[in-house]
Amino acid sequence: MSLSLKTESAATLHVGDKQYNYFSLSRAEQKLGSGERLPKSLKVLLENLLRHIDGKSVVEADLQAIIDWQKNAHADREIAYRPARVLMQDFTGVPAVVDLAAMREAVQSLGGNVNQVNPLSPVDLVIDHSVMVDEFGNQQAFSDNVEIEMQRNHERYLFLRWGQKAFNRFRVVPPGTGICHQVNLEYLGKAVWYEEVGGQLVAYPDTLVGTDSHTTMINGLGVLGWGVGGIEAEAAMLGQPVSMLIPDVVGFKLTGKLAEGITATDLVLTVTQMLRKHGVVGKFVEFYGDGLADLPLADRATIANMAPEYGATCGFFPVDEITLAYMTLTGRHQDEIALVESYSKQQGLWRYQGDEPIFTSTLELDMGTVESSLAGPKRPQDRVELSQVPQAFQGAVDLELNKKDKHAHPRIKYHDQEFELTDGAVVIAAITSCTNTSNPSVLMAAGLLAKKAVEKGLIRQPWVKTSLAPGSKVVTDYLALAGLSPYLDQLGFNLVGYGCTTCIGNSGPLPAPIEDAIKQSDLTVGAVLSGNRNFEGRIHPLVKTNWLASPPLVVAYALAGNMHINLKTEPLGIDKQGNPVYLKDIWPSSAEIALAVEKVKTDMFRKEYSAVFDGDEIWQTLSVESSSTYHWQKDSTYIRHPPFFENMPATPKPVADIHGANILAILGDSVTTDHISPAGNIKKDSPAGRYLQEHGVAVTDFNSYGSRRGNHEVMMRGTFANIRIRNEMLSGVEGGYTLHIPTGQQMAIFDAAMLYQQQNRPLAIIAGKEYGSGSSRDWAAKGTNLLGVRVVIAESYERIHRSNLIGMGVVPLEFSGGETRKTLKLKGDELIDVTGLQSLTPGQNINVKITYGNGDVKEVVTRCRIDTATEMEYYRHGGILHYVIRQMLH
Repeated sequence: MSLSLKTESAATLHVGDKQYNYFSLSRAEQKLGSGERLPKSLKVLLENLLRHIDGKSVVEADLQAIIDWQKNAHADREIAYRPARVLMQDFTGVPAVVDLAAMREAVQSLGGNVNQVNPLSPVDLVIDHSVMVDEFGNQQAFSDNVEIEMQRNHERYLFLRWGQKAFNRFRVVPPGTGICHQVNLEYLGKAVWYEEVGGQLVAYPDTLVGTDSHTTMINGLGVLGWGVGGIEAEAAMLGQPVSMLIPDVVGFKLTGKLAEGITATDLVLTVTQMLRKHGVVGKFVEFYGDGLADLPLADRATIANMAPEYGATCGFFPVDEITLAYMTLTGRHQDEIALVESYSKQQGLWRYQGDEPIFTSTLELDMGTVESSLAGPKRPQDRVELSQVPQAFQGAVDLELNKKDKHAHPRIKYHDQEFELTDGAVVIAAITSCTNTSNPSVLMAAGLLAKKAVEKGLIRQPWVKTSLAPGSKVVTDYLALAGLSPYLDQLGFNLVGYGCTTCIGNSGPLPAPIEDAIKQSDLTVGAVLSGNRNFEGRIHPLVKTNWLASPPLVVAYALAGNMHINLKTEPLGIDKQGNPVYLKDIWPSSAEIALAVEKVKTDMFRKEYSAVFDGDEIWQTLSVESSSTYHWQKDSTYIRHPPFFENMPATPKPVADIHGANILAILGDSVTTDHISPAGNIKKDSPAGRYLQEHGVAVTDFNSYGSRRGNHEVMMRGTFANIRIRNEMLSGVEGGYTLHIPTGQQMAIFDAAMLYQQQNRPLAIIAGKEYGSGSSRDWAAKGTNLLGVRVVIAESYERIHRSNLIGMGVVPLEFSGGETRKTLKLKGDELIDVTGLQSLTPGQNINVKITYGNGDVKEVVTRCRIDTATEMEYYRHGGILHYVIRQMLH
């Protein structure tokens, strides 16, 4: 019955001189009922199910459930989704390849064929997260940083070169090329994918999952994609469908146009605040409304990029004329563009003016009401109007853990200049990350503002570390052609690399006199960056407040040099005649920006992407042997054989109940995966720092947690090690510490976990709302597993981390009935029992017994957040990759 629907839906499409086979939604709807008013994003899911219908993992009732979604704008049904491809960056890509290498050995030891561990769908890995801003503010910064990157990461890059040879359908974009999301947007993404099957071309919507949260950026191009953990991505590339519930879809209607002087960054910060307040975790967001007709694709991509910040699975923009124009600009082949138009219109995926699909709920924004904004000091959804930034900064200083005795502001000598460093000093101003460096309008605005500032004689303040890290080489091409690069350089915004840099915590060290002064006087300073993440401890360990802003505002704050200055009313500096210069005096007009954006030409994209996989001379000289299994180096501190599959039986053992679990940490609301598994700086005296020194690594060669993700010894020591995490078991203490209950001693969380493991004691984590928000960081779950944590009980979860916990065999439970860690008055000396795990079902209520330190006992009802039957199967196998290995052996 199901397969007949697929057969009856087969159709052909003629575009130019080519014929494409495809599966017609309109033909399927003749049997299922009309899907005309479905959101376009759900139509993409509908096509995916139709194409993969097999009577087993996908049945006709799955498609019917999506059609019937229109009745209530909701459906409680699990589906098996198969994206066309997988995208990775190196921080998440290296551990994924480590897992694949370890899986090959596990399959081999269990009598299977190692070549079964091979991607079945295309995988692109873009090396973009490893360049660090060591050098800045000079013409040599880029070449010096690339050289340092290659030396520092030589072993990791050799490993990726091995993976490139060992695995099928696995391409690597070398370092120094661009950010994965911008390479995806400008080059890899097709909007409509096609492949040759049995000598015939088959067309279908371009879809993907990626190992970076901001994979969602590609939704600006009408490509459905979102971030998953590395372990989920590995399963997807090995042919395992993504298990998901048919999502609710929130419609976001855009009308009007941005006012003069307002940027796409201001728009996205406003959208982020609105959607986070509305509540869209686990939901799709789809943008509609006549305002889209004038919204450039780069602006759409900026909004789609920050879906993780507003909490949605994705922020989807349907295909329309703007999509085609962007594909033309970026040098896509005309045949592909014609296919996108023809296929999208044929399948009902094309956006027409006046489209009003059915949505679960809706919001509306007149873009003409958007104000100039920043977000901070530690969450991307906390939008602050520009005029209110000084008050918001002071509010951060006044927070309980930031209260301190005031010291005298130190005087510093640096680069032949003497100055006083004060609270509020902007010590980092970075044009960085995929959010804005894909957007010519805001980058040209930054260049124009720099030009006007230089012409008036303004200079950056000497304590500000400035950097420009574009998402692709095209950016520097058009800034140079527009004649703006020299002005950015004069203000210290020299090119430092093509990569994520500051946004991922690769801001590099501050100049020694600056760092010493911050430590000496315990100063609360700020970073202003054009990124998407400003979580605590992420940007730099000494910078307590971090602010997201548009690239021109980043330049402005480098000139002002202090968060206490109100850029709306106070001057940025003094001109050559001694007159005050205000932000409004140098802010470029919309007409000036539009004229500059006209300098962006198609030949720039064709030139820069013609050799995107080649790399420089250093990359090309990296030589590795061809072998189906990896030869692990025993003395490596970067790449180690992970323990996840050691002594793995061919069939899973029954799930054991949890008895007498000690609490390892009690955490508050909005604990991010940065808190759980930091990506940046490794402290000298931390467990990870001690491990590296014991293995002969100098402190200067620590690199970052992100770069060490191929070494489980470093990563488990770095779990819950963020310097800003607060364990409520300890009063007024910041950092990765806990109270080891049997001894009553305060110690590093890793050290306590190892003591508990010696006693065979299971562990639990207790948390508040939005547990695991932020990056799609599989090590946040892997590290949790390796520390011996068997259960996490939180008030609510962010989508990716909840899924990752299950993928590592850790059960996520959710408080219910208004119970929280506070109402239960948990202190950390309690013992936790969870029973009934062998017969657990998705979404089931399950009793948790709490035995207090004084002997009192209380039972509370929690909800199992294993949401689907497939997730339950993964959990019973001890994790998703264990399940995949066992499937290969059958």
